[in-house]
Amino acid sequence: MHHPVVSREEWLTARAALLVKERAMTHALDALRAERRQLPWVKVEKSYVFEGPEGKCALGDLFRGRGQLAVYHFMLTPGSDHICPGCSFTVDHVDAARQHFEHADLAFTAVSRVPLQRIEEVRSRMGWTFPWVSSHGDFNFDFGVSFTEEDIAAGRALYNYGTVIRNSRDMFGTSIFVKDDRGDIFHSYSTYHRGTELLMGAFNWLDLAPKGRDETGGTMNWVRLHDEY
Repeated sequence: MHHPVVSREEWLTARAALLVKERAMTHALDALRAERRQLPWVKVEKSYVFEGPEGKCALGDLFRGRGQLAVYHFMLTPGSDHICPGCSFTVDHVDAARQHFEHADLAFTAVSRVPLQRIEEVRSRMGWTFPWVSSHGDFNFDFGVSFTEEDIAAGRALYNYGTVIRNSRDMFGTSIFVKDDRGDIFHSYSTYHRGTELLMGAFNWLDLAPKGRDETGGTMNWVRLHDEY
């Protein structure tokens, strides 16, 4: 790996110049996060049903006594043996982190469209302990991560607020819900595609190093299920 080599004094000058840009980006991100928190909410009127290890449950049950809920839409398609490496990379970060954000009133649950038995097979293989439920009915479709064959064929399968999906029945993303004191539930935010990068802590470490994400063969081309490295 070839790279310019300079004196410590020259390095400090370059580093100080970059710090000015980093601080500006930090302040811009602070402003964006504040704007995100001010988005209006949509009341969830539909009764969604899920299946977990303890049986059938509703969306409100996934909060587990907390006021906020993060749902990761894990990309597992019924009838397929494929386990999405990108989704796996994302949720590899969850178990260690959720002991912190659950104390800050944010519950977490992964949701997939496959039967619970398949979820438990994947969970056992990967060693994850976070809550993970199977969705029934409209949930994945209503929140923009699953599509009917008819909508795909007609060009109506829209993902990430406008991208037309041509051949995938399931995609990935994250949705945030809030429950008020009366028990009413509201949808406050969803993000998809590169919007989920903010959940991938390993990327932040790699971005500090000279090789960065080392994606010379394509985006996330080196990412594998963690038991396949």
